[in-house]
Amino acid sequence: MGQERKETMKKKKEDAILVRRNPWTPGNQLTSLLPVENGQAETGLPPNWEVRHSNSKNLPYYFNSVEKVSRWEPPAGTDSEKLKHYMAAHHSSGSRPVPISGVPDGKIRAAHLLIKHKDSRRPSSWREAEITRTKEEAMEIIKGHERKIKSGSASLGDLAPTESDCSSARKRGDLGYFGRGDMQKEFEDAVFALKVGEVSGVTVTASGLHLIER
Repeated sequence: MGQERKETMKKKKEDAILVRRNPWTPGNQLTSLLPVENGQAETGLPPNWEVRHSNSKNLPYYFNSVEKVSRWEPPAGTDSEKLKHYMAAHHSSGSRPVPISGVPDGKIRAAHLLIKHKDSRRPSSWREAEITRTKEEAMEIIKGHERKIKSGSASLGDLAPTESDCSSARKRGDLGYFGRGDMQKEFEDAVFALKVGEVSGVTVTASGLHLIER
């Protein structure tokens, strides 16, 4: 009986280690997670779902407290408008981070605003579990954002926290430093053609439609 108990405990321990090491689980570093409360009415999430924050990735994710399931995209049945306002209020980090040291060799820094559509490579985001808009509808949306930026009524960093379909939204669209070969070619060509402080026109990639600021 004692041997059977030891084997059971060993199995549970191994299972726990596998959960922690699984790179595709949002809660992969269980001791680094901080629950981020607030009810269904405020977040717009379905029953039993809540927003949590992963300290290991510094990003919000969605957790079902009954099924113990974690995911990066909001679950089906989410009120997208409520979630958008909640995330802007609680998970927008303010200004673009200032680098502590110099620029890495061959690297540049940029921010972007991404609008996905139903034919995007992955038609879901932190804002919507399933994106059903057409590419033409996405183009209308991003053109509207482009007009606001060009007129000076808003900056890309102002719009990204609530309007971008990329998880970089919580960092005002900031992608950090990257070099050639790190991004999709269309994105890379557009960003390396910009001068510091410039914003691109609409750039089309397999991910969706982008406005890019260097």
